Amino acid sequence: MIHSMTGFGRGEASDERYCVTCEIKSVNHRYFEFSAKVPRGFLFLEDKLKSMLAAHVSRGKVECYVQVETIGTGGAQVKCNEPLLTAYVDCFAALEQKYPLELELRLPELLRLPDVFQVQKQSANEDEVWVVASKAVASALDQFVAMRRTEGEHLAADLLANRALILDHVAFVEARSPVIVARYAEKIRARMTEILDGYPIDEQRLLAEAAMFADKTAVDEETVRLRAHMSQLANFLEETAPVGRKLDFLVQEINRESNTIGSKAQDIEIALRVVEMKSLVEKMREQVQNIE
Repeated sequence: MIHSMTGFGRGEASDERYCVTCEIKSVNHRYFEFSAKVPRGFLFLEDKLKSMLAAHVSRGKVECYVQVETIGTGGAQVKCNEPLLTAYVDCFAALEQKYPLELELRLPELLRLPDVFQVQKQSANEDEVWVVASKAVASALDQFVAMRRTEGEHLAADLLANRALILDHVAFVEARSPVIVARYAEKIRARMTEILDGYPIDEQRLLAEAAMFADKTAVDEETVRLRAHMSQLANFLEETAPVGRKLDFLVQEINRESNTIGSKAQDIEIALRVVEMKSLVEKMREQVQNIE
């Protein structure tokens, strides 16, 4: 089953100390490209996140956003810079003696003094954080993969529908080609009859002209290859491994055969069918660009 390269997932997990939220999104890209945004102090998560995502994604530009919230104090300690506070108090006392001011130091004023109180946070335990983060990532990843799989199913259905339409046009071309050759032979016979005005027609020359025209306009090889490509496309869509690059190459080959048929076409009906085929191939090309 094919997967789209576009997807989104969100997950959340928590324990008594940490609450982790993870969001994963991806867009089309030729290769696997990963980037992560994690809070300062939790940069150790990046490599773990990349390894976890790489196990499920082979192509696409993947962005992972992680938020880590510490529940409670998280081992943080509030310390008073007593030497600095003493310096502040001494300075206030000196000002009070020097100037006729009434200064009353209260707790709210002390709290507003710069750098008197400092919060020292305990370093996060990497293993403890990852236990919670991995659950959030796994939950987001489940949604992410499910969305890519669902979109892949839609892409596969569209590709198969376009494949069926192209095969209809191929069948028309195959049936039409012999008719064109026969009509060309009749046209040459009528022209030679008119020019010769009663003289016998050289049947060998007529057959040679018809053979040259048939060889020039023959598209048997192209239609056979087109059918083979269409069969291969259906097989690729049944594979479980990523096939986006294979499909991209295959669509190029389908387009090449369609162009060749168009260049050989000596009939307006076939030319119109080729236009329709090329339009369908272009749609397939756009769809394949979204497949992993």
